Amino acid sequence: MNAVTVKNKYPLPHIDILFDRLRGATVFSKIDLRSGYHQIKVREEDIPKTAFSTRYGIYEYLVMSFGLTNAPAFFMYLMNSVFMNELDKFVVVFIDDILIYSKNEKEHEEHLRIVLSRLREHKLYGKFSKCAFWLKEVAFLGHILSAKGVAVDPSKVEDVLNWKQPQTVTEIRSFLGLVGYYRRFIEDFSRISKPMTTLTQKNAKFAWSPKCEEAFGTLKKLLTSAPVLAQLDITKPFDVYCDASGSGLSCVLMQEGRVIAYASCQLRKHEVNYPTHDLELLAVVYALKKWRHYLLGNTCHIYTDHKSLKYIFTQPELNMRQRRWLELIKDYDLEVHYHPGKANVVADALSRKAHCNFIEARPTVKVLCCEIGDIEMPTALEAELYNLVLEPTIKDQIIAAQKQDKGMSHIRDEIDDKKKACFKLDEGVLWFKNRLVVPKDMELRKKILDEAHTSMFTLHPGSNKMYQDLKQKFWWTRMK
Repeated sequence: MNAVTVKNKYPLPHIDILFDRLRGATVFSKIDLRSGYHQIKVREEDIPKTAFSTRYGIYEYLVMSFGLTNAPAFFMYLMNSVFMNELDKFVVVFIDDILIYSKNEKEHEEHLRIVLSRLREHKLYGKFSKCAFWLKEVAFLGHILSAKGVAVDPSKVEDVLNWKQPQTVTEIRSFLGLVGYYRRFIEDFSRISKPMTTLTQKNAKFAWSPKCEEAFGTLKKLLTSAPVLAQLDITKPFDVYCDASGSGLSCVLMQEGRVIAYASCQLRKHEVNYPTHDLELLAVVYALKKWRHYLLGNTCHIYTDHKSLKYIFTQPELNMRQRRWLELIKDYDLEVHYHPGKANVVADALSRKAHCNFIEARPTVKVLCCEIGDIEMPTALEAELYNLVLEPTIKDQIIAAQKQDKGMSHIRDEIDDKKKACFKLDEGVLWFKNRLVVPKDMELRKKILDEAHTSMFTLHPGSNKMYQDLKQKFWWTRMK
């Protein structure tokens, strides 16, 4: 029957957003409906559609059964309709779980009276053994809620601690699913769990390595020591600490020095090749998207250990990817601050970047090269990683192409008439300032671009980096 049912798209609420409504609450009560689905009658004309056969005969459901594809969505719609006037004021509902919260006991008495009246009015019945009233601390949807904030339910932690080492991909997914439900409590969750998530990828060979065992144990340990996350105040500014590494992105949402949530994700295949600047900017974009419902329309301070991001709004040269991200960032009221990695006590467990120091050739290096040359080892003198070396063969081809290009002769004439101040002739070779002019020879330009991208000294740069390197030596119309 589910296969031919038109799916109900009514949304279920996001659990984190439900908890955000509880700020300031000190008294709680919860009501769990008794077999909630069975309290909904099936329309008489639809009853035959629910028929099922047994050896004792054919039976039909008179009430909504468990397992129907639209049951959760319809029941959520019903509960929202019943408590429409109370939702997010002193009631939050997730399917058949109802939480009543108040700032004090006097308010709570009135709130309970209203909720119980609504249930009686619509003939919805709770299961008394699963209900709890007048609590300072309540277990709800796998979390412990109190005036202090949100914490992990110890009973769920016990399940994780007793989890045996996964033997199959399905067992890994089950474990990560349970622990991932509490990922907002675990700093750098994606990086820690990466050895295990790698085993769940398509065509991956299942081999439980020491790294997997370490990740398995670390996640257990972190969940047992998970902090109590503060309830946010939407009227106050937010602090977001971002970081990026070669394996993933991490960020922390804070307010008034207290952690509200952690978030992290692994890099996609194409993102691994991003330069450091773009990775750090991607971490900011990830945080803004992750917590858009908090940050949009509110003041937020972004802290990063990549100093150049402070000047992202005034940077003159941006590639298309950076421009796209900048359009998204401009929707937010934010300030970017430089926060040195050594001073980052908030996110000290976030993944750190590895830096390489590139050393230019010096006289001592030349001496070493001579000594190495004596043992017939190939060397590259004074090769600089980020600079494209102007090979004589390419230069000769450009000079030859200049002589054959009619457009070049037109520029030469204007130089003689002093109309092209930026151009100059040096021994018959045309230059734009100090850059060699490349004529309109697509094959020659392609050769230059290939050399800039695939050379052993350039490490396959991005388009913006490659342009910055090439424009130091070459020029042609619409080069960028």
